[in-house]
Amino acid sequence: MSAAMPDKITMGAGGALAVSDNPILPFIEGDGTGVDIWPAAKLVMDAAAKKHGKTIEWREVLAGQKAFDNTGSWLPDETVETFKEYLIGIKGPLTTPIGGGIRSLNVALRQLLDLYVCLRPVKWYEGVPSPVKHPEKVDMVIFRENTEDIYAGLEFEEGSAEALRLLDMLAEFGGKWAEIRRDSGLGLKPISITGSKRLIRAAIVYAIEHDRPSVTMVHKGNIQKFTEGAFTKWGYELVREEFSDQAVGWDDCGGKPGDKVLVKDNIADITLQQVLTRPEDFDVIATTNLNGDYLSDALAAQVGGIGIAPGANINYVTGHGIFEATHGTAPKYAGQDKVNPGSVLLSGVMMFRHLGWAAAADDIERAMSATIADKIVTYDFARQMEGATEVKCSEFASAIVDRL
Repeated sequence: MSAAMPDKITMGAGGALAVSDNPILPFIEGDGTGVDIWPAAKLVMDAAAKKHGKTIEWREVLAGQKAFDNTGSWLPDETVETFKEYLIGIKGPLTTPIGGGIRSLNVALRQLLDLYVCLRPVKWYEGVPSPVKHPEKVDMVIFRENTEDIYAGLEFEEGSAEALRLLDMLAEFGGKWAEIRRDSGLGLKPISITGSKRLIRAAIVYAIEHDRPSVTMVHKGNIQKFTEGAFTKWGYELVREEFSDQAVGWDDCGGKPGDKVLVKDNIADITLQQVLTRPEDFDVIATTNLNGDYLSDALAAQVGGIGIAPGANINYVTGHGIFEATHGTAPKYAGQDKVNPGSVLLSGVMMFRHLGWAAAADDIERAMSATIADKIVTYDFARQMEGATEVKCSEFASAIVDRL
């Protein structure tokens, strides 16, 4: 019998993804160590999919150094259009171009596709070296707003005509606005009702669907009252407007939500302490862009580091999503078959779950945990583990496949 023809993922009725057993998935190999970690992750994903009667039609698109070398563009229009057309894809790490033009290819992709959620699950896998005593207590999912805040890139360089003109305009408000130093660079921090509510909505829906007891909105509203403070205010409004039968704000229940999801808030700096000292108090976190950047990387360190931290950028309304390695390109290790493929592989696990392939995702997680428990690991873990067998990137992937 001939194999089914590969086809596109589409948005089905009610906003759910319609995924066949033979979907087309675009991928970006990635710069630097992408040449090593992508084939390793692909090997495992293909094997897990095959075990469950599924086949992925991988379609390569270009971005980063490889794109620039081949097309003269760091981010070709064709790449963006392919992700738009096929909805879901995955990528390795990308070089940030030096000089003018695109500040960050990752940020550019997020903004061009309006991928407003940066989703970062953080949990510990048994056997993974950790600097904390109880990494098993860390089990959080971070929803980081992806399109606003200081990452909007709305800045004027110190001394530029635009900066001086803006300073003159601000001075018209008098008081502290007129006292901004003339030798300042200026940046704008937009936080909107639209951006805040859609991010917090996604976090609450996730908590409800995954039986998570709480959503914590993390902010600096004690200082930035009309941006980060408003983010929190709008979040509580949303709970009352749209989720009153399934979730409740802290002040509306005195911290006793009954069988509803508890929505609360916490100041960003104290949160960075408390995720270390009492991580069990946090489940789903909804936060602004910069806070989310700090939190997700700080938490990754508690469970084994950025090398195995997965991530995704998702628009739950349009259905678009790009799953990605969260670490850098590490060019000095490129082509050495040395580095840990865990970040892009676990991003693939996230992607499988997003597609509804939970059994295949579970198999990969279980097999990877078993491989690490057997102390068959890449160099980054081997140097922190007694009695470990250090293996190459590709050998680590093969060991995981053996345990599928």
